[in-house]
Amino acid sequence: MMRIKLSSILVLALLAWCGIVGAKVNPVHVDRLFATPEHRKATEIINQFLRRYHYRKRQLDDELSGSIFDRYLSSLDPNRSYFLTTDIEGFEKYRYRLDDAIRNTELNPAFEIFKVLRKRLQERVAYAVGLLGREFDYEIDEEFVLDRSEMTWARDFAELDEIWRKRVKNDSLSLRLAGKSDTEISDTLAKRYRRLFDRVSQFTSEDVYQTFINAYTASIEPHTSYFDRRASENFKIRMSLSLEGIGAALQSENEFTVVRRIITGGPADKSGLLHVDDRITGVAQGDKPIVDVIGWRLPDVVDLIRGSKGTVVRLEILPKATSLDGPTKIINLVRNTIKLEEQAAKKQVVNLPAPRGTAKIGVIRVPTFYTDFEAREQGERTFRSTTRDVRRLLSELEKENVRGILVDLRGNGGGSLAEATELTGLFIRAGPIVQVKDSAGRISINDDPDPAIAYAGPLAVLVDRQSASASEIFAGAIQDYRRGIVIGEPTYGKGTVQRLINLDRFAKVVGLGQLKFTIAQFFRINGDSTQHRGVIPDIVFPTAIDVQKHGERSLENALPWASIRPARYVAAEISSKVIDEARLRHHTRAQAKSGFKYLLSEAEAAKRAREKKSISLLETERVASRDRAEQERLERLNLYRVSRGLAPLKGEQASAKDDVADEDEDEEDDDILRTEAAQILFDVIQLSGKKLITFRR
Repeated sequence: MMRIKLSSILVLALLAWCGIVGAKVNPVHVDRLFATPEHRKATEIINQFLRRYHYRKRQLDDELSGSIFDRYLSSLDPNRSYFLTTDIEGFEKYRYRLDDAIRNTELNPAFEIFKVLRKRLQERVAYAVGLLGREFDYEIDEEFVLDRSEMTWARDFAELDEIWRKRVKNDSLSLRLAGKSDTEISDTLAKRYRRLFDRVSQFTSEDVYQTFINAYTASIEPHTSYFDRRASENFKIRMSLSLEGIGAALQSENEFTVVRRIITGGPADKSGLLHVDDRITGVAQGDKPIVDVIGWRLPDVVDLIRGSKGTVVRLEILPKATSLDGPTKIINLVRNTIKLEEQAAKKQVVNLPAPRGTAKIGVIRVPTFYTDFEAREQGERTFRSTTRDVRRLLSELEKENVRGILVDLRGNGGGSLAEATELTGLFIRAGPIVQVKDSAGRISINDDPDPAIAYAGPLAVLVDRQSASASEIFAGAIQDYRRGIVIGEPTYGKGTVQRLINLDRFAKVVGLGQLKFTIAQFFRINGDSTQHRGVIPDIVFPTAIDVQKHGERSLENALPWASIRPARYVAAEISSKVIDEARLRHHTRAQAKSGFKYLLSEAEAAKRAREKKSISLLETERVASRDRAEQERLERLNLYRVSRGLAPLKGEQASAKDDVADEDEDEEDDDILRTEAAQILFDVIQLSGKKLITFRR
């Protein structure tokens, strides 16, 4: 039988440290968790703002109370691995009383529930650490459920013990298959479980309050949230263009920290080593040992990754398309300041084969909608902005005799609404750009501020699932005016406007925190909202799989798609037959080109990894599964290499070349998708002939 025995000495030491051997939770320590006068005042102000000014009007009643109750329990025990059914039944008395508790600022229920969580967590850590002294049999055919979020809570301690036995066995097997020794496995898991207890035992009243009040705000709408003093500071850092760090937006998913967005111009972007959907499993400062961060709270992982400019952070990552048992990689990133100029618009020319030589398509990459507010307010005539930079680039590209312009908005999460409006105006004569509906139902229209046209020729817009907010306003307006074609993936679907207020301004108290809440919704000039649905491209790339798992479509309780009366505008016409033929040509190329096959295989592998709900604890099956995953990875790597004109690799060669491939992966993605979008635009130009509608200056 395949067994593994872990250090019992370490187990006893940890049991003693946790105070579990013959001890109970320190009641004095527990009693430090209570609602403060500041929490009650903050709740009063938050409730007033949400009731009066939030875009979504929801009554603080029993129905909302039930939603808050479920969301609070989910935030405390998202994988249903701590609470018992009897705990939940005991909490049920609060289900329809939380609305009254918030209204009366009596917040004791939130703290009482949390104290039970901490007790259960201490019990689980004790049990998990105790298992480290056992022998696991890896010849038993059983499975560990990775995602229990939709399952029922354990009925009793025996069922909860079984859940945790499989969890510890899975953790041990994963490390065993990664080549760790018995001692290393014991040490790693003991530290992992100990830190799990450490973080929760160190929760302050502010942490508990923020968790509970955000269960309230998220029950209204997902972009509404409360930040305590520490979180407010983190929010300011995230919103600053001078952010010092690695330049990546992170999110918790099950036990992992997942990369959700790479910020253009940041260290992660420039390195090409970190990608969207990669999972971070460990973090180290410089040459210090890697700290295992599986199961950590997101703010704690962010604090560990963040650091001063010029310092090195090492990340252990599980690549997006790699199975849970696949090999991890360690990458080095040098923290740096993300400067405005590094996020500025840039140009490129794509040369395409044409009947009479070469056709040039100009590409303008717009990573964000920016403006140098400080320089603008000081009256500097040469201040930087998206619109100013793009106007200059358009002029330069026209001098290079390009046949058309492709505006690349992939990964552009938005920014200045004014810049999105002004940028659209560079391509149309005059007219409305976006409609805005506020919480009182009033509708305002933002018009093109400049009747002049900077570019009147053929135009396309390239978007992906990360193109959001202001990007969707620009793409939607270009599509509605039929000024150009939109290519790529359905966009994020962020069609709401938020306002941030400092609660201290409304009370004679310092340190109440901040509230971000939704005050308005964007609508396209055709009357459709960009919310939830996003902008659907005229020609959709085949990489647009699993889009329902991304953006607003994946957020629970997000505002639904809606529509209002269209604005008055005059649209051009692009022949639907031309678009259909261009779409057919694109599909033919995508099926034939190895580059597109590579991107599709990567997307499908990442989708399978995300959707995996359980994993075998039978070692032979895990090894076989890992080998299959490695073979698939090799096949994808060879598709990548063939797309670049390189010879395919054999199994023993793959590991040596893998790092090189990863470094160039983002560039390769850009080459394939950008070049294909440029080709689609050129197809439209050729198919339209003299019938292609362009605007006169």
